[in-house]
Amino acid sequence: MGYDRSVSAPEHELGPETVWHLQMPQIRFGRDAVEELGYQLADLGVGGDAHGLLVTDETLVDIGHVGRVRDHLEDAGYDVTVWDGAEREPSIENVDHCIEFVREQEGDAGYDFYLGFGGGSCIDVAKTTRAVIENGGQVLDYIAEPTGEGEALTESGPPLILMPTTAGTGAEISPVAILSVEDQEIKEGISSNHIRADAAVLDPTFTTTLPPEMTAKTAMDALGHAIEGYTTHPFDSLLRASDPGSRPVYAGRTGLTEMFSEKAIDLLSSNVRTAVHNGDDLEARSAMLKGALFGAIAGLTAGASLCHAMAYPVGNRYHTYHGETIAVLTPATTLGYNVASDPERFVAVAEMLGAETDGLGTREAADRARQEYVRLQQDLNVIPSGLNDLAGITEEDIDWLASQTVETQQRLLRCNPRPVTEDDAADIFRDALYNWE
Repeated sequence: MGYDRSVSAPEHELGPETVWHLQMPQIRFGRDAVEELGYQLADLGVGGDAHGLLVTDETLVDIGHVGRVRDHLEDAGYDVTVWDGAEREPSIENVDHCIEFVREQEGDAGYDFYLGFGGGSCIDVAKTTRAVIENGGQVLDYIAEPTGEGEALTESGPPLILMPTTAGTGAEISPVAILSVEDQEIKEGISSNHIRADAAVLDPTFTTTLPPEMTAKTAMDALGHAIEGYTTHPFDSLLRASDPGSRPVYAGRTGLTEMFSEKAIDLLSSNVRTAVHNGDDLEARSAMLKGALFGAIAGLTAGASLCHAMAYPVGNRYHTYHGETIAVLTPATTLGYNVASDPERFVAVAEMLGAETDGLGTREAADRARQEYVRLQQDLNVIPSGLNDLAGITEEDIDWLASQTVETQQRLLRCNPRPVTEDDAADIFRDALYNWE
């Protein structure tokens, strides 16, 4: 086994991994789950006179969702301050603003509890803010070298509850926060179990106001997690960590993550058309939120891979939404380049997406996964048809995107079931320019 292809920790033994580990926040799911928010805080040991910070964005304030959350918290006896400055695809500077706000209001000790409410951007700002307040210093202290100082988080801090309003990112259970480094046009992650939330409250009634286009884009991110998690390395093909504490958070697929992937692919692919075209259908919205949760449990434990690695340079340079970037790259990456790693596994993916494979050879049947995925996108009628349609990306842009992928995204490329060189990445970007005409 070559270490270069391993997603295992730098401190490793030259032998296969034999142990897998699953860590999740407490999860509370269901219609009107927000009404149990006070109970959830009390269950985490937060007293009724505690003062907390709710991190969100202006849109959720304007449409009344934040007021609904705040009312339930205040009815339970909690004092809540709202910070609504979270930006789409948040930068390190955006998180710094939230941290400065906390220190100005509450000093270095911060708040008694934190809530992140919104899409993945709001949630990642909340996760990072709590972590930096508790561990001290600045965000860049905990970003990997050479961009940051590469210091490890050692403390989790006061209770953190995350409440998603989209069915997509899975950030509510993830041990990673993704931030833009604007002056370098890259994205970096802080990866640690100390950044993970204590609880996630998922209430599908908050997702019905999400517009069709954003419903589709976030769903494609969730579906990407599920498929990438299903097709990455098995955990026992990776190198054993020297000690349990150095085992990486993206540690390969297991039988458990595979079950979550399979259910997620089914829930998402069979409900997204309804959710996009009839957003008030609460049954479809609930299925989508559950599918996104299951996809995150699978993909964000086993490991996101090539598609996510290639999406970050695109998002940084062209300021595209993460979900739509995943959508246009998945056909060429996960369902294109990676099929050769294990065609039989991709036959299963094709069938989960609804493809008919009877009578086909293994490789031909595996390729049906890409065809079925593209057909799904065309049915949604709101997904760009490729990188060119997404952001005007052309052949002239490919060399930079390929070099950025290989130079800045090794954390994710090590999760990929096939090795990826810069030339490979360029070919894949070229393939993704046009998914259909």
